Amino acid sequence: MTERVAVDMWFDPLCPWAWITSRWLLEVEQVRNVEISYHVMSLAVLNEGRELPEQYREMMERGWGPVRVCIAVEQAHGGATLAKLYTAMGTRIHLGKEPLGRDMITAALADVGLDPAFAEAADSTGYDTALRASHEAGMRPVGTDVGTPVVHAPGPDGGTVAFFGPVVTPAPKGEAAGRLWDGVLLVAGTPGFYELKRSRELGPIFD
Repeated sequence: MTERVAVDMWFDPLCPWAWITSRWLLEVEQVRNVEISYHVMSLAVLNEGRELPEQYREMMERGWGPVRVCIAVEQAHGGATLAKLYTAMGTRIHLGKEPLGRDMITAALADVGLDPAFAEAADSTGYDTALRASHEAGMRPVGTDVGTPVVHAPGPDGGTVAFFGPVVTPAPKGEAAGRLWDGVLLVAGTPGFYELKRSRELGPIFD
């Protein structure tokens, strides 16, 4: 049996587009020979020092809690449990429309059977060094003029290609997910390829 190819995705739980991409990647795992690992980035870290609208700045402040808890759980229990926590948080944030506060975090921890004490990490700077390191590992190959999601995947020459996106809604299912994966790898693995974009006409659809 052919060994699965490792693919890495960086997410911030508050980003709806990253959530849709992560659900697409779960579909890709079913139809292509890949295995997805999830890692934490932070839109709050990415936007430090930038002039932001007041509403967005407030959202960035609330966004510290979930990513700190994600890092704490990853350090204690590893990537597989982090992926489960991301699913729990994303389901509550994007499908349940729950706010980013302590109640959501505690409930998501309970969904995965984790110690509710992990919620204390939300207000602690003790995990920020590890959070910033994870963020940097994801963003370094793509630069700082993009956000989340970021994906690292094997390129055609055996090296790694890194890219922002894809930004797609709703998440393709089945073989449609696989075809999108094939196309994304094709363009991302092309030397000198940087951007393919059009104006968005739809908001996030969480089907």
